[in-house]
Amino acid sequence: MVVTINKSTAFGRVKAPPSKSMAHRYLICGALSHESEIKGVGFSEDIKATLSCLEALGANIEISGDSVRIGGIDMGKGIKNDKLFCNESGSTLRFLIPLSLLFDRKITLTGTKRLMERSLSVYADICNATGLKFLQAEDSVTVNGVLKSGKYSVRGDVSSQFISGLMFALPLLQNDSVIDITGSLESGSYLGMTVKALADFGVRISRADENTIYIKGNQTYKPRLLTVEGDYSNAAFFDALNALGGNVAVSGLKKDTCQGDAVYKKLFRRLVQGTPEIDISDCPDLGPVLMAVAAANNGGHFTGTHRLKIKESDRSAAMAEELLKFGCRVQVGDNDITVPDCELKTPELPLNGHNDHRIVMSLAVLCTLTGGQIYGAQAVSKSFPDFFERFSSIGVDLKVEQQ
Repeated sequence: MVVTINKSTAFGRVKAPPSKSMAHRYLICGALSHESEIKGVGFSEDIKATLSCLEALGANIEISGDSVRIGGIDMGKGIKNDKLFCNESGSTLRFLIPLSLLFDRKITLTGTKRLMERSLSVYADICNATGLKFLQAEDSVTVNGVLKSGKYSVRGDVSSQFISGLMFALPLLQNDSVIDITGSLESGSYLGMTVKALADFGVRISRADENTIYIKGNQTYKPRLLTVEGDYSNAAFFDALNALGGNVAVSGLKKDTCQGDAVYKKLFRRLVQGTPEIDISDCPDLGPVLMAVAAANNGGHFTGTHRLKIKESDRSAAMAEELLKFGCRVQVGDNDITVPDCELKTPELPLNGHNDHRIVMSLAVLCTLTGGQIYGAQAVSKSFPDFFERFSSIGVDLKVEQQ
């Protein structure tokens, strides 16, 4: 898909899409209950992947509009399919490996080449240390065996998704468990979202400190009727337009949220006011849009950026490559990125979405200032299928062409 955007000043009101991160968590918890109903679900490609995998593991699923009735996963009854296709969803893959290790069945999880290139070392180490089967191939990972309660040491600087995955599975075991997070914890706010989701389904987790998580065994997921809150991660792309001279009101966001990306409002103000140094280790998904806002204003220096290299694309390199087409020469280090104060120009070359939804949406924001053409724009379907429809609804002059 190719999207051509002409210079535009965005104005109007737009509702934030549902939080993909909370939807993943609610759907998993709901699947582990007898039957729950989750409302306000956005059916992005990532969410579809999670639903498909949960159904394979034995969940009964009924969809009506944006509501999902889900439940029935039972380790005693077995599974429906031993092949789980995770598409390109890191959350799906990393959340569901520990659950797959509760069935004492050989289960194979597959996905796109890029997904399977992302690290699974934490689970590999756990399985190797406890005698569980963990066989990773170029396009799949196969697990077998039964996860046991106990103490698990998990690095905190790889991905919080590994810790969340264990947090979904360990409460179902007979005895208590402890997760000891070693090293620095990054994206810690995502663990807060997992704790909230578990609590909403009656599963209690206690934290002695930031790095020690106690999990009681023999717990059950209670049936619930819940609504997914609005997504700060994707709302940021609309609020970013206000940092570029627009006038856009974003509704549907919960003020007392656990979402770490809610910090974007404060960070945008800092970028507009000066050339700040910003640590994004707890909000790496904001990296691309923060770089875009910095390029459009006074520049910025971002630290804690090393994990941008292992997302859907190498987001550090991808944004540097595309910003150069706008006339902005970015410096990328091992764990920092400098966006200079630069005068943006209309790109003479087509922009590349790098098969990454957040790259595409960040470039779309900048194109409202300069105009431009984005190839591979279909990547937005991963998290925000109707992004360009909503973008158009607030006065952005754009044309969508299917290739």
